[in-house]
Amino acid sequence: QVQLVESGGGLVQAGGSLRLSCAASGSIFGVNAMAWYSQAPGKHRELVAAIASGGSTYYADSVKGRFTISRDNAKNTVYLQMNDLKPEDTAVYYCNAEIRGYGHGGYLEVWGQGTLVTVSS
Repeated sequence: QVQLVESGGGLVQAGGSLRLSCAASGSIFGVNAMAWYSQAPGKHRELVAAIASGGSTYYADSVKGRFTISRDNAKNTVYLQMNDLKPEDTAVYYCNAEIRGYGHGGYLEVWGQGTLVTVSS
């Protein structure tokens, strides 16, 4: 059983910073792309940032220059450093990864349980 466990959410004032972490655990053969999504109340889940296994990255326009995604392949962990946070960043943040478990022939998309980030004005 492969799972993603997130940590690092919380309450922060506008202009502050938070660092989210997401670790994959279980019988893992390999991890491909990893990403962070956000879902604000009443809105659809949106891609915030993604990172390929080789390190290339993608950012949504709304977070460019403020957020940084990184990963530690040895630990099967992805991070999201969020700086200069704004009230509109308030959302539940979900980790997402393409993971291949031992005994499986391909990669499956796995989601974390979500962590709440609240930015006060």
